[in-house]
Amino acid sequence: MKGRVSPTKIAPGGSLTLPLSVLGVTGLTAYFGLLNIGRPPAGDTVVVSGAAGATGSIAGQIARIHGCRVIGIAGGPEKCAWLTGEAGCAAAIDYKAEPVADTLRHLCPEGINIFFDNVGGAILDVALALIARKARVVLCGGISRYNAETAEDLPPEPKNYFNLVFQRARMEGFLTLDYAPRFAEAEHALQRWLTAGQLTYKEDIQPGFTNAPKTLLRSTAPFPVASNESRTALPRQLYPGQPCQLT
Repeated sequence: MKGRVSPTKIAPGGSLTLPLSVLGVTGLTAYFGLLNIGRPPAGDTVVVSGAAGATGSIAGQIARIHGCRVIGIAGGPEKCAWLTGEAGCAAAIDYKAEPVADTLRHLCPEGINIFFDNVGGAILDVALALIARKARVVLCGGISRYNAETAEDLPPEPKNYFNLVFQRARMEGFLTLDYAPRFAEAEHALQRWLTAGQLTYKEDIQPGFTNAPKTLLRSTAPFPVASNESRTALPRQLYPGQPCQLT
């Protein structure tokens, strides 16, 4: 059947939870968003917001595997240390402790070639001001707006969007399900990188149904919390086009 999604195949010795994390919707979203919309050639500077999140952490690593220089934006020293350590980012910016605009300007003197955005709001606006000629902005998520209950709660609209015109750049959103006929391709590539030790991930597994309520409460804590741990209990749809993930 055209477009039919086949069961995920796990390599011998692989964790049975992989289809809930790297080989699941978070990995698929990172794969298609970065490679099909970002289209990263080796040597590009790639900036990922929400870089310690379940999707952002995979997107950044895929960019690194493709020979790009990756800069991650995350909240807190522990996440930033994980990004520059295990995840292999060239640099990480702690948005809670550093001036993001000034630090990005210093780290990207020739501009940002690809911005993989999971946050929106002020972070997106900063990145738009620093994009390079022919840059690609991948709209994956909008953490800054997830808790908005009214229009007044939404973050301000980007002021620097017209830089897309000046820099002949492109900004595009996507839905992961649009790529359903190619899921097997992505799973094969992700599995290959995992087996080769090129891709790392973290999981937060809470065994037993008795732990489900407190896991749900932890997982639905107010944003902008982002974790590189994919949690396995009670996923919820956070935003249209985003994977059902708990971050």
